[in-house]
Amino acid sequence: MGVSIRTIVKDNVAIRCDGCRDIIEGTPWRVNVLDIVATERPADWSEQPAINPGPFQFHSDESCVRAWMARRGDLFCRRGRVREIMRPIPIPGDARRWGLCDGLHRDAHEFVPA
Repeated sequence: MGVSIRTIVKDNVAIRCDGCRDIIEGTPWRVNVLDIVATERPADWSEQPAINPGPFQFHSDESCVRAWMARRGDLFCRRGRVREIMRPIPIPGDARRWGLCDGLHRDAHEFVPA
């Protein structure tokens, strides 16, 4: 009948990069952090998980992911790269800090500030 009905309207840009906090145009690049330990029971409502597994949304630039890691206090493994799935590794001697690595190398981790 020639009547145009537009039902999909994009009036709000709410997709922001978790690293630089700028607006992401298009599809965001997502990073997930694997769970540190698989629990046998659901977490109690009063407990806080050690790591939020995500997904976290970023620009496709690796520097945005590294800025997010630095802001959280995480370390980055020089042997790996920033990938869609990152593995948390506890830092020996510091129970509160974590290192993130892609886990695709077989030699020892070398953690540096993100």
